[in-house]
Amino acid sequence: QVQLVESGGGSVQAGGSLRLSCSASGYTSSKNSMAWFRQAPQKEREGVAAIDPDGNTRYTDSVKGRFTISQDNAKNTLDLLMNSLKPEDTGMYYCAADGSGASLSVLEYNYWGQGTQVTVSS
Repeated sequence: QVQLVESGGGSVQAGGSLRLSCSASGYTSSKNSMAWFRQAPQKEREGVAAIDPDGNTRYTDSVKGRFTISQDNAKNTLDLLMNSLKPEDTGMYYCAADGSGASLSVLEYNYWGQGTQVTVSS
């Protein structure tokens, strides 16, 4: 049974940083693409960053240069380092696994975590 557990969310002021982590069990992180998604209240879930088994990454335009996705295959973990946070980064952040091509589409992923809340105040 695949289980993804996110951690590291919290409240921070604009300009601050957070590091999210996703621990995967029952799944090999190097198997297929993994990604981070976020969902703000009353908005659709959107892809933030993704990484494929070869280490290729993809970011949504609004976070390029601020967020960095990384993967530790030995530990089966996926991280998201978020710098220069903005209020519009606020939302529930979800880890996703078993995707393809470092996709940022929700349709491409088969496994999801429960999410961790990120709140950025101005």
